[in-house]
Amino acid sequence: MRPSKELHLTPDAQRPLMNRATFRFYAELNDFLPPERRGKSFVLPFTGHPSVKDRIEAAGVPHPEVDLLLVNGVSADFSTLLHDGDRVSAYPRFRRIDVAAITRVRPPPLEEPRFVLDIHLGQLAEYLRLLGFDARYRNDFHDETLARISHDEARILLTKDRGLLKRGPVVHAYYVRNSDPKRQVVEVLRRFALFDSLAPFRRCLHCNGALERVEKEAVLDRLEPKTRLYYDAFSRCPECDRLYWKGSHHERMQRFVEWVLAQGERETDF
Repeated sequence: MRPSKELHLTPDAQRPLMNRATFRFYAELNDFLPPERRGKSFVLPFTGHPSVKDRIEAAGVPHPEVDLLLVNGVSADFSTLLHDGDRVSAYPRFRRIDVAAITRVRPPPLEEPRFVLDIHLGQLAEYLRLLGFDARYRNDFHDETLARISHDEARILLTKDRGLLKRGPVVHAYYVRNSDPKRQVVEVLRRFALFDSLAPFRRCLHCNGALERVEKEAVLDRLEPKTRLYYDAFSRCPECDRLYWKGSHHERMQRFVEWVLAQGERETDF
């Protein structure tokens, strides 16, 4: 009986078959791409049949930023499996174009806009609270905690960390582009169409608690002599017991609110 011959594979034969798909990202999704890939089509290699979501995030674009996907010109979702030669187009949220008849991959907006913010956005959290929005923030929240809070409490995760947006539990999220906190406020309000939802001076700037009116007599012993003399209307935070009144700082905050509203009136979208 002849001994069996060993089968020797060449290095090329040992490599898995490499497929390729062409990707094109539109508008602000290009913020996540290296300069050489922005505003143009480019090819990504892959093996097997990964999901569109997998390859989009491999390119650097977090899935919560994508609102519409087309694969070979047909509306698709994140779970669509890629094949060799596919062409993928990814779009952010449309503001003025009606795409209701197309399958959108982003979930419907939350009925109540509530936020949780990462460690880099403390001042933004305070501004959102000033404008009346429920904004959870602590400077010691870890990434896994932020992702869990966003998922379990149905909160929009605001972050400067692109990797955080790619975590599986995260559904509603947004990568904040601006570095200036005042501009960040306008950016977030514009992104989620919230200029008509402002309710200023109703939340504690320190802990996010909903403020309650309190009679002056009930807090008289906590007031400085001049505050006692010149002010009569007070609010108290039931969470941290801080007091609020329309002191000299109130005029400055009111000017900020008016400035924010003015930015909303100038809003221009594609």
